[in-house]
Amino acid sequence: MTLSTLLNLSQIQLAPGSSISLMNIPWEQYQDFLNELGDDRITRIAYNQGTLTLSMPSKLHEIVNRLLAQIIVTLAEELGIGLRNLGSATFNREDLDRGIEPDSCFYIQNAHRIIGLNPTIPENLPPDLAVEVDITSNSASKLSLYKALGIPELWAFQGNVMTIHILSNDRYLQVAQSQAFPSVTATQLNQWIQILETADDITVIRSVRAFAQRSVG
Repeated sequence: MTLSTLLNLSQIQLAPGSSISLMNIPWEQYQDFLNELGDDRITRIAYNQGTLTLSMPSKLHEIVNRLLAQIIVTLAEELGIGLRNLGSATFNREDLDRGIEPDSCFYIQNAHRIIGLNPTIPENLPPDLAVEVDITSNSASKLSLYKALGIPELWAFQGNVMTIHILSNDRYLQVAQSQAFPSVTATQLNQWIQILETADDITVIRSVRAFAQRSVG
């Protein structure tokens, strides 16, 4: 595939919840494609050793992702934990031939190292916590990317179920509770998400605040 053909992907109109993958894409073309698309976009991009995947989030994807981000910020605030929210920032590792844009990501344990409005982030300092919302497809390929980049904790929502994964000995283990927020369990996260069936985001956040205040009380 030529560079001009690749850059024409910026004109592709993906339906919400759909994705497209291209094989045998060199790192340089992946970087050119990122520059062509810019930061002002809804689509998510992942690059895994020559395979480039472009995805368009669905409405449900965005509802869950944004709620989880609000939950994380609220927990940090109420529990007195430092936090830097980098949203869906692009993390590239040319030495690993991989790159990903998490649905949401946060520096928590290392928040104190990410200073300023345009911080310089060491290449070997991945986010402490990432959120992956996968409504319509399998997250296995994404998990391999997060693992390769060394992201220690992943909150994954798939099939209407929230799970927590901790990186241990070069593989993700599904665990009962968060490493960044030890008082928070996967069961509790699922309960907060279920509140949206009958109420709004603010109701969920009130529940999160009450939970956190009990935890420190």
